[in-house]
Order: sequence, then C-alpha cells, then structure tokens
Amino acid sequence: MSKRIVVLISGSGSNLQAIIDAIDAGQINGRIEAVLSNKAEAYGLERARQAGIPALSINHRDFESREQFDQAMIEQIDRYQPDLLVLAGFMRILTADFVRHYQGRMVNIHPSLLPKYKGLNTHQRALDAGDTEHGCTVHFVTEELDGGPLAMQGRVSVSAEDTADSLQQKVHRVEHILYPLAVAWFCADRLSWSADGVLLDGAPLPAQGYQLDQE
Repeated sequence: MSKRIVVLISGSGSNLQAIIDAIDAGQINGRIEAVLSNKAEAYGLERARQAGIPALSINHRDFESREQFDQAMIEQIDRYQPDLLVLAGFMRILTADFVRHYQGRMVNIHPSLLPKYKGLNTHQRALDAGDTEHGCTVHFVTEELDGGPLAMQGRVSVSAEDTADSLQQKVHRVEHILYPLAVAWFCADRLSWSADGVLLDGAPLPAQGYQLDQE
C-alpha cells in the first residue's frame, strides 16, 4: 500500500527534489501529500508547485511561542494523515509535543556522521578537526536535537584541498542518494524504529545504522 508523505522544508529543497524524482522514477512506493515551510519564500515550495504538490507555508514569526507554532503545523500536517514526516532542511527546533506526536514516523537528514557535529557549520567543523571522512546521517527524530537513533549514514572522503563549500557539495551528492533510499525503505516497511531499536528487514541495525560509502 502506498505511503502518505509530508515534507517540511525551510530552504531550497534539494533533498525534497531528490525524493520527488525517486517517486517519479518508481523507486518509492509513496506519494508526497504536501510540502510545508516556515518561510513563504523557500524555493522548495516552488519545487512542490512544479510537481503538482500542495505547497503550504506557516510563518513561525506569527506565533507568540514555539508551542503555538508547532500546534499550528500539527493541525495542517494531520489533514494529510501522513505515514511519514520527512524533515528536509527544516531549520526549526521542534517541541517535545510535536516530536512525540510523530514518533517513529519522522526522519531527518543531518550533514555529519552523527553523533559527531550536531547543530550547524558541520563541514567547517569537520575540516577544523582534521577529519579524513565526513558525510551525512538519516535518523529518526527524538526530543534531543540531532540525537535520535541512527538509520543510515553516507560517507565521503575529505581531501587536503577541500573547503567547507566543496565538502558541502560532496555531502549533498550523497544526501540525494541516501535520503530517497531511506524513504523508499520506510515506505516498503523495511526500515522502522521500535522498542527493539532501528530495524532493517526485521533485523537490528548497528548503532551507526546502515553504511553507504560513496568515495
């Protein structure tokens, strides 16, 4: 049975586009029911419109509290009864109530090999630390920022010539492979999170999740 997906974005939506393309190619047994952004000018909303997907915006500045904003998002999202909520560059810290409401069916992609470099500026931090590899992580979302159980990681090598920008481009290329794959596995009932941990085909994944090496 095809899964219902809602995607949250704040920016250009390149990961959203990768998922749209994978659905169009028949690689994901799911349908994006809506794309929601906290910024009306986010280019990802235009990507959604071009794909014939409802594009919604709710300005977080219109609300007195984070809780009120999150409640407004829940009301919009639940109209589409999503099986999966995909955070694709959604740059807002979510409240505990919001996270609990979608627990087990909300995923995020973070541009580092978690648990390294939670938060921002991950590419520069990896360079400053002299890391020889870097990458991205798909994880289930919990109340801890960038701290939910890991599902999948994609790795890239770091060269002496790399800058934060070039490293970001390398990681983006891997994100656009890894995130659609994670969504595909979730929609095929292959990837899940329960009291037994993160499972792939019914078997527990290691703490770092499934590993995809690109370079």
